[in-house]
Amino acid sequence: MYELHSADYSPDAFEVRVSELLVATAEGGDALLSSAVTEVLQLLRSKLNMDVVFVSEFVDGHRVFRRIEADADKRVFEEGQSHPLEVTFCQRVVDGRLPQMVKHWATDPATQGLPKLPFPIGSYLSVPVVLSDGSVYGTLCCFSFAENDALSQRDLKKLEMSAQFTAKRIDEVRARDAAAPSTPPPRRDH
Repeated sequence: MYELHSADYSPDAFEVRVSELLVATAEGGDALLSSAVTEVLQLLRSKLNMDVVFVSEFVDGHRVFRRIEADADKRVFEEGQSHPLEVTFCQRVVDGRLPQMVKHWATDPATQGLPKLPFPIGSYLSVPVVLSDGSVYGTLCCFSFAENDALSQRDLKKLEMSAQFTAKRIDEVRARDAAAPSTPPPRRDH
């Protein structure tokens, strides 16, 4: 599991805001449909200068897009859309076949031979969302259509930290939902 902060890394205003949003008490409903997660994705897209940011969940051998942040003209995926997990870049990152940061997608040796997509990828960042029990929920990913030479390890750390807080939020919601008593259906007397 990733450490929240390494010795050579100190949080900036972005990290503080992510902390404020995602460490707060979880509201009702799905953690990934919350306004806090949406705001974190918006912040990531802006701070990292990316066109698309998304959270995916791995479900029954598929990657399912749970939350996507992109301008309307740049939405190449829709929430709920899924693909077989084994052919996704997300799975390749999780199992180590693809690096977490690719600045020059078209020329990086790690991306050669990968399936072509119907849209360009210039730069790409992806990290797993790991829950407290050690299971991989899915990934937090972002990409730009153009190459982004400015990407750095600090940007990858921002994505990792956001994934950690997202995982914490998911854990909190799941724990709350598990502890909530189930209510029987209303009785109908005829």
